[in-house]
Amino acid sequence: MTPLYFYILLFSIAIPLLYTILFKDFIKFWKYFIISTALVAAIFLIWDYFFTAIGVWSFNNDYCLGIEMLGMPLEEWLFFLIIPFCSLFIHYCAITVNPNFKFNKKASFYLTLTLIVLVFTVAIANSTKYYTAVNFFILAMVLSLGLLFFRSHLQKFYASFMVILIPFFIVNGILTGSFIETPIVSYNDLENLGIRLFTIPVEDIGYAFSMLFGNLMIFETLKKRFHQTT
Repeated sequence: MTPLYFYILLFSIAIPLLYTILFKDFIKFWKYFIISTALVAAIFLIWDYFFTAIGVWSFNNDYCLGIEMLGMPLEEWLFFLIIPFCSLFIHYCAITVNPNFKFNKKASFYLTLTLIVLVFTVAIANSTKYYTAVNFFILAMVLSLGLLFFRSHLQKFYASFMVILIPFFIVNGILTGSFIETPIVSYNDLENLGIRLFTIPVEDIGYAFSMLFGNLMIFETLKKRFHQTT
């Protein structure tokens, strides 16, 4: 079979790269983005490694290049570099084109509180399901940090995340078996809630949010802390 996973990543990054030149404000902060992406990628790759090792999920090498590192295909490593770039590019394009593209302050506050209570409760109630428990604990922590220190960014990110979910469902849908004979990434449903949106475990939405907003928090912190002195 063809290395479809690799082609998906190439296609995902092609359009943002073509349009990056139009958003020079994003380009000039590239070094902070590299640092934030590397830090978040390191955390998620460690998580990915252990979950792969214990069988929470697995990869179909028929759709990969055949290059593995620590039991994971090369494409999985690239995923944590390419997808944050593509997704946060959408975010910054959206708020650059329309600075008012954001949730209402009060709505964002109460939505965040509700989500924290909800995902924490689900994590506790499903503590024996590794993907559900770990994923939602991390999501609750990310949302709490956002509520405490990054409220204005949460307002904007909630809005752009609704847009990001469109390519997310396409890319993740293919990875989990939509439109193809067998999935590229298979999940052990004993370790999740067993609730799927099309072929995508519902936990993946929280996973994506934590990865992307975690990246954004670090990026914005670095930009605020160091940009004026560089």
